Amino acid sequence: MMRKFDYINVVPFIDIMLVLLAIVLTTSTFIAKGIIPLNLPQAEVKHQPQTKTLVVSIKKDGTMYLGKKTVTKEMLYEALDNISRKTNITLRCDKNSKFQSFISAMEVFQNLGFKNVSIVTKK
Repeated sequence: MMRKFDYINVVPFIDIMLVLLAIVLTTSTFIAKGIIPLNLPQAEVKHQPQTKTLVVSIKKDGTMYLGKKTVTKEMLYEALDNISRKTNITLRCDKNSKFQSFISAMEVFQNLGFKNVSIVTKK
């Protein structure tokens, strides 16, 4: 003869659900911020040696300048080919210029192997 159960033991179910809730809450905090939360230490930066910085500017009409001298893409390539790859380059580009002008300048920097390229923007 079979015994009839009058109740279901839900304690193991509750234990499993609490563990799953803890896992979800922990991972959702990480996913929402996209980073692992850390309390980072502070450090003072001592004087760093000055490195040369070149400024490349692109006007609205697509005219490129190296410093204050007007250059073409080919002239820019030749001028940058003779300098150290550790030189800092600052790219200033008018927001209304053609995107192709920006890409052309970035292409020169990429092909020559420059890694320290900064793009100037306005806050």
